[in-house]
Parts: sequence; structure tokens; C-alpha cells
Amino acid sequence: MRYLTAGESHGPQLTAIIEGVPAHLPLLKEDIDRELARRQKGYGRGRRMQIEKDQVQIKAGVRDGKTTGAPICLVVENKDWQHWRNIMSVEPLDEAHVGRKRVTRPRPGHADLNGAIKYAHRDMRNILERSSARETTIRVACGAVAKKLLRYFGMEVVGHVKQIGPVEASLDQLDQLSPQEIQRITEDSPVRCLDQEAAQKMMQVIDKAKAEGDSVGGIVEVIVYGVPVGLGSHVHWDWKLDGRLGQAVLSIQAFKGVEIGIGFEAGKRFGSQVQDEIAWSRERGYYRKTNRLGGLEGGMTNGMPIVIRGVMKPIPTLYKPLQSVDIDTKQPFEASVERSDSCAVPAACVVMENVVAWEVARAFCEKFGHDHIFEMKAHYERYLEEARTF
Repeated sequence: MRYLTAGESHGPQLTAIIEGVPAHLPLLKEDIDRELARRQKGYGRGRRMQIEKDQVQIKAGVRDGKTTGAPICLVVENKDWQHWRNIMSVEPLDEAHVGRKRVTRPRPGHADLNGAIKYAHRDMRNILERSSARETTIRVACGAVAKKLLRYFGMEVVGHVKQIGPVEASLDQLDQLSPQEIQRITEDSPVRCLDQEAAQKMMQVIDKAKAEGDSVGGIVEVIVYGVPVGLGSHVHWDWKLDGRLGQAVLSIQAFKGVEIGIGFEAGKRFGSQVQDEIAWSRERGYYRKTNRLGGLEGGMTNGMPIVIRGVMKPIPTLYKPLQSVDIDTKQPFEASVERSDSCAVPAACVVMENVVAWEVARAFCEKFGHDHIFEMKAHYERYLEEARTF
């Protein structure tokens, strides 16, 4: 499976073409709209979430509520486009008549200056429009399709916010919660946190940042339940699933770090405190007594839940602007303010769920084929039996 996206933050729409989704997978508009709505929630979001009410249009690849095996085309319209018609016009327009103004002042922490130099643009709107986190909307739509495929085969992808700013949630009860319970609790939390006491403190931190014209980041954890042994491979560097998951998480706008299982904590421990001992029972087959390695060994899944975390930096657009330099005059200035959130970590949790779901679904299709669901199901059931009795 693969996909490509197109579209700008204030353009008419965001578009994705998805290739390789097996035929006969039940897929409805509501399956995707549900994920899009989840992305728009969260304490600390800015005014744009009051403008956009994201809903998908399935333009190709689905008929009678099921995928056909052909490429799927998804479109999400930008409702704010009406106010940006002249600025984002495809046709050449006279600056003097439409009030168009070049963006010449790069914002620290954004792609503005790097992209302008790379692509030789004297108007940095050509960079900021595509580099905007608005692009994650259509990636969530693609992830919703992947989630539907995983759920068909008994896998569930859930996420929660582990930390915002200095406030870290207590996760002592996490292992006792089912995926459905985790989702129920986080959906009811404004910050998608499992710890209610920590959630209140997180909101206070967000309020403080907003009042001071600042922003705040955090850490998100995603868990994939029901994953079989053997997704991914050890034989090539770019087939290793942990590497692909890491790349997917770091591709999310503003994400600067990723860890799997106990992650960086492994560097502080001895080997006997890191590796997961192997056991076997007639009912379960092979399993691990612990899950410190986050369900991945040698670039492959080991049958335990995948546990992966990503760190999101504070959003760089600040209402107390940082210093920068105008590319025309080379004079210093205070960076301009585009409409922004004071905290997007709860929304980023949904984005991370969906990019992780995509990579797991892609590896699943590589292992079990992707022409049609019935063939995949037969291969999968036979493989599970072979793995259990190996």
C-alpha cells in the first residue's frame, strides 16, 4: 500500500490517492469522518477548528460500501478557501489589484526559510502553505482506511497523551485497560489523557502558555493490539518495521523524537533488565513475559502489542514573536503571527495513531497479500495456526 497527498493549507482542498487497498474491504464515509472529527478536538486548539468541519468525499475506489481494489481517491475541502481565493489563485493575478503581498519574513521553527532557499521562492507562502500541519488532515483520512483494514483482522490502534509540558500522566493502570477502555477514557478527556488529575494540570499549563503568548508540546503514546508475529523483516534495512514506524512518526509536523517500548530508558539498564523472556503455552503458543521492547525485535513484530511514543515540540508560531530576518531587506524583525494553536498535542495523538496504523497495515498487506480480503483472510488464518504450533 502507498499514498500520495496534495493540497495547501488555504487552498481549495486536500487530496489523497491510495493504492493497494484490498478489494471487498467494507469502507464508509463515516469511518473516515469519525477520525477527522477526532483530529479537530483537543484543549488548546486555535480558531481554525471553528471554521473547518472536516468531512471526506470518496471520489473513487469504493462502490456499494466496499473497496474495489482500484486506487481510492479522497478529498477534504478547505472551508476557509473562500477567504483566500485571490491569495491562493492558480491563475496569475496582479498584486496591486488583489492585495496580494509576498511573505518575506521567515518564522523561526518553521520550514519557511529553508524551503524558500531550497526551491528558490521569494514568496515564502509557497512554502508555509504546504508545510502546514493542515496536511495531517488528509493523512488521517488515509490512516482511517488503514485502521478499517486492521480492525477487520482483529487489530486495534489506540493513543493517549502521556505528557504535556512538565506534567506527566501516571500510567500504573494502563496494562489493565482494554483498547476499548483506553479509547473511551481518552475520548472523554479534553487532552486525551488517561490520568484525570494530570489532565487538569495539563490544561492549566496550556492556559498559562496561551495567556503568555507561548506554546507547549508533549509526548504521545500509541499502542497497537492484536498484532501477529512476523510483520516487517530483518533482511533489509528499509524492511524493518520499527524503522518504518519511526520514520512515519517523525514525518508528522513538529515531531522531533520517537522511541519504542522502554526506548531511551534501555540505555540506562543492563541487558537482563531490557530483553523480554520467551515463554510457551498450548493456548497461546509463544509469547513474551514482558514487553519492554514494545512488540518489535529484529525489525519484526513478536506478537506483543506495539508500543511507540513520539515527542512533539511546542508549536513555533507564537503570539510573543521571536526574532528573525527579512529576506528582502536583511533587517531584523519580530516574526509574523499566522493563526495558531497554543497546544496541538491532543490532536497530534490522533495523527500519530493514523500514521502508525498505516505502516502496520502496509506491513500486513506485504505479508498476506492485498488483492482481496477473502484471500488475505485465508492466508492469515493458516499462518496463525502455523505460528501457534511451530
